Amino acid sequence: MGRLDGMVAVVTGAASGIGAACAERFRGEGARVVGLDVTEPAHHQDTGDSGAEFSRVDVCDEHAVASVFDAVVASHGRVDAVVHAAGVAGGGPVHLVEASEWQRVIDVNLTGTFVVTKHAVRVMLDQELVEGERGSIVTVASVEGIEGTEGGSSYNASKGGVVLLTKNVAIDYGHRGIRANAICPGFIRTPMLEGVFEMPGMEHVLDDIVRSHKLGRLGRPEEIAAAALFLASRDASFVTGHALVVDGGYTAGRSHGVADLLGY
Repeated sequence: MGRLDGMVAVVTGAASGIGAACAERFRGEGARVVGLDVTEPAHHQDTGDSGAEFSRVDVCDEHAVASVFDAVVASHGRVDAVVHAAGVAGGGPVHLVEASEWQRVIDVNLTGTFVVTKHAVRVMLDQELVEGERGSIVTVASVEGIEGTEGGSSYNASKGGVVLLTKNVAIDYGHRGIRANAICPGFIRTPMLEGVFEMPGMEHVLDDIVRSHKLGRLGRPEEIAAAALFLASRDASFVTGHALVVDGGYTAGRSHGVADLLGY
């Protein structure tokens, strides 16, 4: 028996990385999953009754997002959970960031979160309560949305906005039986991260980032999927408005070599 048996979930960014891991984990826990992304997964195929469906959708296209949510409700009757993992990298010191590049990152990461959340809430408000709730929304923010990083600018601003937008959704709709929580991952080994750190000279930066995680490694997409599963499930029925940090200790505090000095 799965923790999401009988539930219908929509997962954005489902073609790779965290979104793909969430879609796979949710299917494994019994949910009917509709994955959304601007590109199809590399090995996607219609698998009939396996619980897997996929649509190519740009999360910035409100008409397309609204149509997908309407179609999910028409096909499956309701939407119980949404995981919004779609996002892009970007940044730089502000005096070097073109306005168009700033807007691209804000559009996908923050406005895309607004659009997906808006239509998730819209359909959830029309649903009957099941075990005291109408649905759960999980957004994927970042540790860079709760503290700054060098050169983060547009990315950090977008993810900080995701955190506060999610908290506001929790405030506005909790009394209607809709929960909303954000996950703030540390640095996770995904195609997006690998693309950033393939740039010349970035290998030393990556080494320092790995050391900054107190567990001494980068995270895995499935570890974020496990947190999303908890927040989407009935196990988190009294959790809303929370920004859950899943970061291997990256934001726990600073290390300055004292452990090495003392030999532990």
